[in-house]
Amino acid sequence: MLRIFLPLLLLLTLAGANNCLKCHSGIEPIREPHTGMAKAIAKKARKAGVGDNTCVVCHGGSPDATTKEAAHRGAPRYFQAYEGPKHFYPDPGSAWINQNTCGMCHKEQVAAQMNSLMMTEQGKIHGTLYSFGGLEGYRHDVGNYATQNPDPHKRLGSETYRKYMKKLHDLNPQVFPAKMKELPPAPTPEEVEKNPKLAAYTYLRQECLRCHTGSKGRQKRGDYRGMGCSSCHIPYSNDGFYEGGDPTIPRDKPGHLLVHQIQSSRNARVTVHGMHYTGVPVETCATCHNRGKRIGVSYEGLMETAYKPTFDEKGNAQPKLHTKHYLHLKADVHMRKGMLCQDCHTSRDLHGDGFLAGATLGPVEIECQDCHGTTKKYPWELPLGYSDEFATKPARGKPRGLARSLADYLKKGTTFDKKEGYLLTARGNPYKNVVKDGDDVLVYLASGKTLRLAPLKKLKEEGKLSKKGLVAMDTVAKHNDRMECYACHDSWAPQCYGCHVKVDYSGGKKSVDWLAAAHDRDIHGTDAMRRGTLREHLIPGKVTETRSYLRWENPPLVQNGEGRVSPAMPGCQVVLTVIGKEGKAVLQNHVFMMPDYKHSESKRKLPGIVMAATHSHTVQKEARSCESCHGNPAAMGYGIEGGKIWGDMSRDFIVDLKTADGRVIPSRYTAQKPKIENFNVDWSRFVDENGTPLQTVDNHWNLAGPLSNAQRAKLDRRGACLACHETMPNKSLAGSLMHHVAEAAGVEIDREKHNEILQKNITIAAWVQVLLGAAGLGFILFIINKFRRKRGA
Repeated sequence: MLRIFLPLLLLLTLAGANNCLKCHSGIEPIREPHTGMAKAIAKKARKAGVGDNTCVVCHGGSPDATTKEAAHRGAPRYFQAYEGPKHFYPDPGSAWINQNTCGMCHKEQVAAQMNSLMMTEQGKIHGTLYSFGGLEGYRHDVGNYATQNPDPHKRLGSETYRKYMKKLHDLNPQVFPAKMKELPPAPTPEEVEKNPKLAAYTYLRQECLRCHTGSKGRQKRGDYRGMGCSSCHIPYSNDGFYEGGDPTIPRDKPGHLLVHQIQSSRNARVTVHGMHYTGVPVETCATCHNRGKRIGVSYEGLMETAYKPTFDEKGNAQPKLHTKHYLHLKADVHMRKGMLCQDCHTSRDLHGDGFLAGATLGPVEIECQDCHGTTKKYPWELPLGYSDEFATKPARGKPRGLARSLADYLKKGTTFDKKEGYLLTARGNPYKNVVKDGDDVLVYLASGKTLRLAPLKKLKEEGKLSKKGLVAMDTVAKHNDRMECYACHDSWAPQCYGCHVKVDYSGGKKSVDWLAAAHDRDIHGTDAMRRGTLREHLIPGKVTETRSYLRWENPPLVQNGEGRVSPAMPGCQVVLTVIGKEGKAVLQNHVFMMPDYKHSESKRKLPGIVMAATHSHTVQKEARSCESCHGNPAAMGYGIEGGKIWGDMSRDFIVDLKTADGRVIPSRYTAQKPKIENFNVDWSRFVDENGTPLQTVDNHWNLAGPLSNAQRAKLDRRGACLACHETMPNKSLAGSLMHHVAEAAGVEIDREKHNEILQKNITIAAWVQVLLGAAGLGFILFIINKFRRKRGA
């Protein structure tokens, strides 16, 4: 009889209270009780027969246990047979077990995550392998673990989108592999002695591969986060301290979540010390997006620096954030408007669409014109593919129109009044938070704010665009058709020129293999970082990095993989030094020479130094000046000041007592800057005036490269002033009259006055040409008619 009634008695006991709260009293509810997610969890708990023990629906564990060890073990019997947790999960969002937790309700996103770029890191891996001697050639089929594409019909997105992505795959098959193999293991010092290129695997594993969502990541200020879904959806402060009400979580040790709540969409409210917010804060994204292209910190207005300003009240220098120090520049205008990353980037951008894509232009489906349109067309009047062509001609076709419905999986978050319809991305998917309202665009922000946006065409019709804006966007139509909007509106970009990498295998040096630590996962979904067993994953070698110099202003221009003019920044400009186990350089300051994969017929080789097309996410309303591109050799790819300043890097630079003809006098001296093999141009110079590439420009996409000869010829307006002034001697009427008149009148000719006079002169000259042409034509017609009459007579 006891065997029958004890389970029933236990079930009745469980039904009356949440036993987890006997220890975790005061912990924050993961979602507010009235929300759909909280109700879904409670419903699942009742179905599983665990009553009010809702915690186990996500965490698993044994709610009837009386000790911590027993409670944090196993899972209710119902979940062993049906969907739900199979063991106790400290972090239910972990990518390795979240099909049993988050995936119960969000199956599509969880299924797609495993092939997302934030999980595979294919682009980062390919860029490094390329710069270290092209270990995988031009392919993008190496990632953090082995995987493959699902059946084609399982790709998330509309039918239009699926067809679009198939076309994109056919244009760039090297970036869209059908399957992916796992990165090879770290080499031994002996293997590196024989083939120094293998140091790439040490570099990747020790430096680069700690940010993917299958890893807990590095426990440093600014880098604290969860795993998998929790990487983004659970708040962690930069300092990593818990500030909630759970008495079991220490408040004096970093590495803990800020509060036990989910940050997500507009209806997922998080409460901290009585303050409420919704959406995923930008700094959560910057937890990972602070290296590589650095778009997370750039969006916030942070540019890393070698210095440490400013001082705090105790005189301490600026603390490290993401292990770096920062300048504070202007944040992106979208951020200043209150926009979070998720307000532009779609679910497919972030979670993936289920298919492998080896570089960021692949999975990111959004374009500026999707919301802003152009001065000639509203967003819904543009054809699909506009600004995302992956071709050298602008997209043509019928207007893309609007969407009237959303896929079911997109309705599980916050949904909004669609007004006249959802705007479509360039690839044919609806924006769930961007709708048409008359001639305006409404953008529903995750923070709770709603922006009313007047597209460019409406601003033009209402006379609200500046003269400069009209010239750049309307008069010069090619700018819209062949340039990214951010080619002008990205006001600055982090440019770390010269990436000097040392991988040192001497003296038994070892560091953490972050990829191996992530793969060391257990049934609870935790990795070695979470369990504190990183010492089990030390591998030979120690990586050190430094730079030649940093810039941020006026980034150069290139053609990106979409075939559009884009800003660029240094990608992996690797100069490699490898120190062998005996302490001697196996490779010193070496730049690998790479086949030109995009133009294999040329048989030429390029330095593995890479410039990367980028959107730096530093948009300002006021664009960069015309002169910053049309009069700037750096913008054309010729380097800062045309590359004329940098010294000869192919020879040792020795600073010591020398004779007048340059011979070093002491017999014992130290080279100030040892030479660099295979590279002897300014780091910012990647094409010469004849169009010969001097560096690799983008190692991913077929169309990407330096601007063509024709593009640079159109861009180059240097010396435009000399075209007039060089041919106008001091006493000439046209060249000096206005200056002499101004001097006599005591007027200072400034830039505005000069431009006004110049415009009048050009206008007068143009009309004179027209009138002279008309007079000449009239004279010719007069002669012809007179000749005809004479012949007729």
